[in-house]
Amino acid sequence: MSISSSANNPLLERDSLPRFDAIRPEHVADAVSATLASCEERLQQLESNPPTDWNLIEGLNAIEYELSRTWGPVSHFMGVQNSPELRSEYEKMQEPIVAFSLRMSQSKTIFAAVESLGARASVLQLSAAQRRAIELRLRDARHSGIALPPAEQELYNQKAQELSQLGTSFANHVLDATMGFGIDLHQKEAVAGLPKSWLSQAAQKWQQAHPDVQSPADPAEGPWRLGLDIPSFLPFMQHAERRDLREQVYRAYVSRASSGPNDNSAIILKTLQLRRDMANLLGFDNYAELSIDSKMAASPAAVERLHNDLLEAALPAARQEHTTLQDFARQAGFPDQLAHWDIAYWAERQRESLYDYSEEDLRPYFPMDRVLSGLFQLAADLFQIQITRAKTEPGTWHPDVSYYLIADRNSGQPLASFFLDPFSRPENKRGGAWMDVCINRWQRSASDLELPVAYLVCNGTPPDSDRPSLMTFQEVETLFHEFGHGLQHMLSQVGEFDVAGINGVEWDAVELPSQFMENWCYHQKTLLGLSGHYESGAELPLELFHKIKAARNYRSATALLRQLRFGMLDMELHSNFDPDSGVDALFAAQEKVDRLTSFLEPLAEDRFLCSFQHIFAGGYAAGYYSYKWAEVLSADAFAAFEEAGLENTTELEQVGLRFRRSILALGGSQHPMAVFRMFRGRDPDIQALLRHSGLAA
Repeated sequence: MSISSSANNPLLERDSLPRFDAIRPEHVADAVSATLASCEERLQQLESNPPTDWNLIEGLNAIEYELSRTWGPVSHFMGVQNSPELRSEYEKMQEPIVAFSLRMSQSKTIFAAVESLGARASVLQLSAAQRRAIELRLRDARHSGIALPPAEQELYNQKAQELSQLGTSFANHVLDATMGFGIDLHQKEAVAGLPKSWLSQAAQKWQQAHPDVQSPADPAEGPWRLGLDIPSFLPFMQHAERRDLREQVYRAYVSRASSGPNDNSAIILKTLQLRRDMANLLGFDNYAELSIDSKMAASPAAVERLHNDLLEAALPAARQEHTTLQDFARQAGFPDQLAHWDIAYWAERQRESLYDYSEEDLRPYFPMDRVLSGLFQLAADLFQIQITRAKTEPGTWHPDVSYYLIADRNSGQPLASFFLDPFSRPENKRGGAWMDVCINRWQRSASDLELPVAYLVCNGTPPDSDRPSLMTFQEVETLFHEFGHGLQHMLSQVGEFDVAGINGVEWDAVELPSQFMENWCYHQKTLLGLSGHYESGAELPLELFHKIKAARNYRSATALLRQLRFGMLDMELHSNFDPDSGVDALFAAQEKVDRLTSFLEPLAEDRFLCSFQHIFAGGYAAGYYSYKWAEVLSADAFAAFEEAGLENTTELEQVGLRFRRSILALGGSQHPMAVFRMFRGRDPDIQALLRHSGLAA
């Protein structure tokens, strides 16, 4: 089917939210083509007579807005509603989208006009946010090759096109490899040790994989299906008594997308080559230097210092954690050295022994509706906002998706809205969790304000026939994390499109609000307030809360090493590694970092890099360190609330409003260090992070 006119194409509607329930793959090509034609016409008009005031930037914003309203939902569907038909349409239109983006950023007429506007910022009395928007536009244009000679610019553009396509292929391969794996289990002894929640989901998963079988799977009797999606894989690694099955699924997990038609190895090497070449064309020695040039960190050397400082603090404690776990397993009758597929299992047993609870003991107390209610109440108390589910919901892409409105609690003024897509769907939804922009905040004129809209996407445990969605504590933390990202997007008070919300925020500062929100999961009033047993309604027993808090830093040094593995490997590949050296050298580089950050012998088939979507398909290239960089900021920010007194309601409101009016409201309108100083009154201090991690007093 093809769309004969734009009148019936939901991707071209602008009067309301996108009509997600009406969007189909066959709408993509016509909508994108029409949008690109309109945007090209507008760009040519700007080039022919560039405004000499702020209207120049507003004209560019209008073009970017149109493009985002058409292409944004398509990109979103690639993550939450992936299908062969959508992929085909997406890949077909990805090239013209990238080409136009490069054409716009490399317009010398526009660049000269923006430069001139920046030079006259004082005369025109432009605001600090407007000056910042100009500064970032000029920087991004330089990073897009605006200053390159024609031949080099053409080469740069060819590489940028190929790089974009490789990122899409990488993500598709990971999804296909994850979705394509499954082990059918028929004997009870194969699922010994696994909780009822896992058995129920695994029975449903088996039924979905065998739709033609008439007799339904029984959660208690089987069959069950084991997959590589996190709600299936992680509990299995933590609880399954069958060591041979744990080994089988672990080896499959770490070798995802590393063989056959989904092999990402060549894509990784080509991606690294293209990034290096593009950075060299722009005058940088390597891609890490190019990446850091637009971030808060001063240089790759500053990132290396952070990694080394954290590694030095974590290694002795992590070594002791590993030794203690090995001793615990031996005392429990396990005669061998711990292998990779034993760590999660024995760590869960040790944690149960030390703190006398399991993740499954907590799950009944965290039905998703209660958790959401508690999260929204915390946000209301801290930031003086009100969150309500919309009485009339717009069309969504899946029945599980809900839609919420945010207003100022005192004035009732609408502020933002968001879609929540909470549950795992491994058949068409990529793994992990994320916040993304649906609509950006934009003050077009004094009477025309576009309010921000966010996507909040998780891969939590879905409900089953007998019970609502019961969240693990880790899933609760993940929800808080993504909601923190959403708050920075939605509570922005900046009207300039380029620097509103998360726009313009340096990548290594963008995790500050998300990691800040995780701290509240260990606050007694908050956690008890969002709990409620799904059958009795009873809140989480105080004894269990104290155990959770005591266990917060259980194996925290090991967890820190895991994050350092990701960050150090990312920087190694983008600064020191030669991508022309081949696949063996690539995985030798991975092994080198693994030996620095783990006490286990690396597995020969470990191809973790082949599923490392953050850096090869997710925007974190030479930037994964941002999690730890921003965690320094977020821990220090939370310390301000601790200093005010976490039970002092009046003081918390004052600090919360200060946080809202600085970190959350200002977005990218100022440099993140200036925004942090505005909130904290000083530069960030690493001690709060070390203290929260149990690595300092």
